[in-house]
Amino acid sequence: MSLNRVELAIHEYIKRHPEERQYIHDKVRGIAAAADETPKAVSMIDAELWRYYEERSSVVPSLREAARADGPRRTSMKNLAELLIRLWSEPKAKRAQKPG
Repeated sequence: MSLNRVELAIHEYIKRHPEERQYIHDKVRGIAAAADETPKAVSMIDAELWRYYEERSSVVPSLREAARADGPRRTSMKNLAELLIRLWSEPKAKRAQKPG
């Protein structure tokens, strides 16, 4: 899986800051557990990661530089959301298919 520049900046930042990683970890697990299906969870986590990035980029120099380089446009966080779901969420039981 390939992360874009913004996703990579967020991922590196949370790897270096345990309290931030725990915050994102709890968000990801909560959303993934509550969502009916993975695509819905990815979409919700994508939006949450973007809000987090916007907030942190105003105070964290490395994220501020990423924001400045990318400009004001919204960047997808879908790949990072999918990665974090795989790493941190409990696998959902698959529904039994009816024979037929």
